[in-house]
Formats: sequence, C-alpha cells, structure tokens
Amino acid sequence: MKFTTVSVSYSRKFNLGDYESLELGCSLWAQVEDGEDADGVTQFLYLQAKASVKLAAMPVLKASEFQINKAKSSKKVSGDINENDW
Repeated sequence: MKFTTVSVSYSRKFNLGDYESLELGCSLWAQVEDGEDADGVTQFLYLQAKASVKLAAMPVLKASEFQINKAKSSKKVSGDINENDW
C-alpha cells in the first residue's frame, strides 16, 4: 500500500491602514492512500485552510477603521464588513 502526503498552504495579507498590515496563514497536510482522489483531498484542504484564515481575520478586520471605510466605499452601503465580501 502506497501513501502520499498532500499539503496545502494558504496565506493572505490585509492592509489595516496607517502602515499596518496583518498577514495570516494556514498549512494543512493529509495522507492519501493509493486509489483515493488526491485532487479532491487537495481541494478540500485548500477550502479548509482558506476558511481558517477567514475566521481568524474577521475579528481584526471588523475592528479596523480602514477596512470598514474600504468596505463602505466599495459597496456604497453603510454597515460592517460582511464575511461574504471575500
């Protein structure tokens, strides 16, 4: 039986204004057995890593005046940053 390790890394940098930024990343690994869909596992890991970064970033972005103003100007609506804007 042959095992293959699949790894995915996802990172994103956010501008917080005033020369500040936040960079978050996530790396995930999985072992794929012979006969399993490695591409499917890779896609799943990517989506999981992206969701983890998003979850970690939202509290900081919601507190960032720069990001709030950026979201307001791009959407032309008032209110908070929406998670669906990703």
